[in-house]
Amino acid sequence: MTDSAMTATCATSTLNRMNPPAVRLPKLVQGVGFAFFRRKAMRSWIKRLGHIYEINVPFFGRSVVVSDPALVRSVCTASADELANVQPNLGNLFGRGSVFAFDGSRHRERRRLLTPAFHGQSIKTYEKVFEEETLRESANWPENQEFRMLEPMNRITLNVILRTVLGVDGTDLKELREIVQPWMTLGSVMAFVPPAPFRTGRHSPWGRLEEHRKAFDRIVMTLIDRAEADPDLGDRVDILALLVRSGRDDGTGMSRMDICDELLALIGAGHESTASALGWAFERLRRHPDVLAELVREVDEGGSAFRRATILELLRSRTVVDVIGRRVGAPNFDLGKWRIPRNRTVLVRIADLHGNPEIFPHPERFDPCRFRGTKPPTSLAFGGGTRRCIGADFAIAEMDVVLRTVLQHFRIQTDAAADEKSHFRGIAHTPKLGGRVVVNRRK
Repeated sequence: MTDSAMTATCATSTLNRMNPPAVRLPKLVQGVGFAFFRRKAMRSWIKRLGHIYEINVPFFGRSVVVSDPALVRSVCTASADELANVQPNLGNLFGRGSVFAFDGSRHRERRRLLTPAFHGQSIKTYEKVFEEETLRESANWPENQEFRMLEPMNRITLNVILRTVLGVDGTDLKELREIVQPWMTLGSVMAFVPPAPFRTGRHSPWGRLEEHRKAFDRIVMTLIDRAEADPDLGDRVDILALLVRSGRDDGTGMSRMDICDELLALIGAGHESTASALGWAFERLRRHPDVLAELVREVDEGGSAFRRATILELLRSRTVVDVIGRRVGAPNFDLGKWRIPRNRTVLVRIADLHGNPEIFPHPERFDPCRFRGTKPPTSLAFGGGTRRCIGADFAIAEMDVVLRTVLQHFRIQTDAAADEKSHFRGIAHTPKLGGRVVVNRRK
């Protein structure tokens, strides 16, 4: 083929690439829909434009939204050079030294360091902590009285993550809990809002986040000092000890500030979404007596397969984190017949993928059997590809133990109450009424 013919072929190929259809609304209107009415807005846009379309919203700018299974697979299997970390990202909240802020080789190296702490035998060592915190929290639950499950689940998962990540208990646990809880409540709302370009007062949202962060860092610096002086550091299983040991092992190590960033990221990301999912678990069980009865039977017989299937179905039907994002790092990224230019954001719409009847027949049904005894359908509850949530196995194991422990000690009353609507808290979707239930202690 001649050079001129090759040039013509390439030009034709480029011309044949199309831009995805765009939402034709003012940027501010799209932003309000994306931020506050996301599920309703995106269902409307999918119905009108299909499973790939372009929006233009504050902070993320022009973004391509994808929920077509084949195109989602292309996004999740793309290399880090093609699709990099989305901007803005949670590194803005947790700090530049956290895994959320990294790309490329730095991201791979940090994941390689952290992965052993969240898999296999490491999780087995944490199961006692999961059970202890569930028993401690449930000791004073009211009987025959409706109450919200979301807040107890938040306390359980926060205590679990503080103990497993930092290795703390007692006074340290109480002090950190009083810092992290309000920091996460505010931080979830501010996570993707860029810092103000000017100095703000201590009572502004950024000022309050900074005050909480300073208090957290002071405590963690003290814990690092203790770890470095601990003669039994090599026997400890908490992640702070892992990070401190890594510096001794290779002679370089992470800076203290990077350790603080990483620990805060693991704490923040490690409890909020799990607590939200557990809140949804009790909301679903209240309304599905057949599923609840099977779970109780299985608990009494010492099994776990149906409980694991129920967790997977819960994460599908009540998707807690409903969007994951990437940013085009290559000159262009070809997605099916569409060409996405550099620096454009690509958002995978997880909730719509989970509601696709071609993947999950009758997606409106809460049916754990779809995950039982067969190869499970595709689920992106923990993201996908190189940036899949590093704590996915940890979260599922924690949910498994919490549910098992509650069902061993309590009976959950079922009724025909209307489904709770979803409430978006900035990062996670939670039951709007908090997952309200009525329980009785088992005799």
